[in-house]
Amino acid sequence: MTGGSGHANGFEIGSVMVAPGTSADVAIPVTQMATGYDSVLAVRVLHGAKPGPAIFVSGAIHGDEIIGTAIIQRLAREILPENLSGTVLLVPVSNIFGFLNKNRYLPDRRDLNRSFPGSASGSLAGQFANAFFREVIERTTLGIDIHSAAVHRYNLPQIRIAAGNARLVELAMAFGAPVIMESPLRPGSMRSLAHDNGVEMLLMETGEALRFDRLSIETGVAGVQRVLAHIGMIEADDGLGHVGIPARANKSSWVRSPRGGVTHRVRKSGDPVRKGDLLATVGGLFGENPQEIVATTDGIIIGHATLPVVHQGDALFHIAHIAHPERAGEHIDSITEAILASEPEGPAEPLLDEDEVL
Repeated sequence: MTGGSGHANGFEIGSVMVAPGTSADVAIPVTQMATGYDSVLAVRVLHGAKPGPAIFVSGAIHGDEIIGTAIIQRLAREILPENLSGTVLLVPVSNIFGFLNKNRYLPDRRDLNRSFPGSASGSLAGQFANAFFREVIERTTLGIDIHSAAVHRYNLPQIRIAAGNARLVELAMAFGAPVIMESPLRPGSMRSLAHDNGVEMLLMETGEALRFDRLSIETGVAGVQRVLAHIGMIEADDGLGHVGIPARANKSSWVRSPRGGVTHRVRKSGDPVRKGDLLATVGGLFGENPQEIVATTDGIIIGHATLPVVHQGDALFHIAHIAHPERAGEHIDSITEAILASEPEGPAEPLLDEDEVL
């Protein structure tokens, strides 16, 4: 397992030594742009007054998924190094080129989250992946990476974790998002590389690309703070004293429009549904020949399209397969019982990435 870098009285990163109980903004050079100037990875280091683990929180690994940036800005104001045990590395924008261009990818059209571990002498994406790996992942034992849905789609706040890991389920429960999704690791992803190097990872999905929303920001900020409390980095309630059965799934499916036209939703993200429940109707330009769009499985809606105008086959509702969605949140006596009560059936299936859904 990797861990914090540096000396007993400081935390070293990017040739900068951060003293206990202080913070520092570190600009890590990554690559040279066409202008001849360096492009950097910006990291705020919150180095606690007391010893403890080192974790990172990152956003915008896909440049248009900016909700993580807003969450990290709030965390930067609210986490005080003088009250912290251990070290928190905040990376508000992992993909600065995509962030500036309002685009998911880097200028070389590569997906940064499929480019790990990368190489310092490789492609643009490879250079950024390698810098993040060397300077952030290798210095920590836990990471929380924040994503969003694509443009014109919304994701219910949810935590995605590697399948079959009880410790990650416990951390996800402490985070307190409405849904926990288990999914196999994808080659070249940050989560996969972190796993291979002994670093635990939570991936938060929430909100819509290029947009901020209050629920996502408040859920993300509170969730990260509860995880910090759970692992002893701050003095606060981790939320697990009042344990409820988590909404937990390892399979999901998309419901697509049976025709082109204009939709009218009657359900939204967060709603529990049963197979056959009405989700929306879709009709022609005058509302003619309306067709019902119904749930194809029992579960909870974890994502939906926000545009009413659709083509035939457009993905409209993302449903997490949960056998008894109405039981989610019911009080139970212990964390162990809650984990067992929500254990998904069968092997986990990979979740489609945002560019694979369309």
